[in-house]
Amino acid sequence: MAATSTTSSLPAPAAGFKALVVLVAIGFAAAIYRFSVGLGASTSLSDNVPWGLWVAVDVLSGVALAAGGFAITAAVYIFNMKKYKSIARPAILTAWIGYVVVVIGLVIDIGKPLAFWHPLVMWNTRSVMFEVVVCITLYSTVLALEFAPAFLERFKLVGLQKFLKLFTFPLVIAGITLSFLHQSSLGGFFLIMPHKVPTLWWTSNLPYMFFISAIALGLAMVSFESIVSARAFKREQEMDIIQGLGRGVLITLCLYFAFKVGDLAYRGALPQVFAGGKASLFFILEMLIGVIVPIGLYAVKSIRESVNGLFLAACCVIVGTILNRFNVNFFAQAGPNTNYFPSLVEILVTVGLVSLMVLLYRLAVTYLPVFHETGKSH
Repeated sequence: MAATSTTSSLPAPAAGFKALVVLVAIGFAAAIYRFSVGLGASTSLSDNVPWGLWVAVDVLSGVALAAGGFAITAAVYIFNMKKYKSIARPAILTAWIGYVVVVIGLVIDIGKPLAFWHPLVMWNTRSVMFEVVVCITLYSTVLALEFAPAFLERFKLVGLQKFLKLFTFPLVIAGITLSFLHQSSLGGFFLIMPHKVPTLWWTSNLPYMFFISAIALGLAMVSFESIVSARAFKREQEMDIIQGLGRGVLITLCLYFAFKVGDLAYRGALPQVFAGGKASLFFILEMLIGVIVPIGLYAVKSIRESVNGLFLAACCVIVGTILNRFNVNFFAQAGPNTNYFPSLVEILVTVGLVSLMVLLYRLAVTYLPVFHETGKSH
């Protein structure tokens, strides 16, 4: 089949572009204000709540949302699922932009932002945070190298492109390894506080829970991005691919659900699900929205064959998994003296960072050969 999508044929959608630029500018102004007056004066963060909206969105949720990068490259280059090659580059792009924004968010969130480089040279090998920082730094570099062929192809640097192609498999393997390490380590943050995290979430298996749910979220995010970008850029929906992604999400969610219920039963924590209270309510919401409802949706044939149905199911997984990260983060800090609601600066910076991700993605797919492999036979 002949290629149906090239860089030159992609229109640059104007709708919403100016709005994105304005939101990014507002977020940038809010970040400047944060740097000018400090964390205490610009945020609602405190000693009781040191990890607020920025960590919940930028780190815990943002890293998980970018998991589609390693999941798709593993499917294409390790498991030889060649039909997904056309979405490998968009998935890598989404992941790379996600990690770049995560790093920006971390710099904004650090109490002493000029010291952001300290963990890279002042090693604290006993800290899980050190491992996460190193893995995120290395994986961001790996993603940059994996996406580099798009730049090289755009500027016709054929020699460099062929040279970089020699390292495709080592980069993919490095990406998978680094992703497993830091996706699971984000859950490992909370293992040191069993007295604070409710039993509905705290378990020695929490790192594995984070990793499995990140795979489901990453595949759902790639599906979401594929559907939205196809509509925005007037491309034909690749039903075979998004249906395959849906099957992957369904299998992963079923595994996660069985693991979750089995873990709760083994620890004798199942009665806590229906014990009442905020923790019980938010746990039920998280499981319903992010696991049970999408499993039901993906199991229905008519929904699996519908773009809108697959889009709805992917949205449920995204919302539910983000809620999971919020639950673990904020319940870990909940206490009788804890009272937190994000300040306007925190909200504006977060909106600006999310808008920056969308803006960078739109610019990349408009001016770089991101979808160049769509429609090619493999």
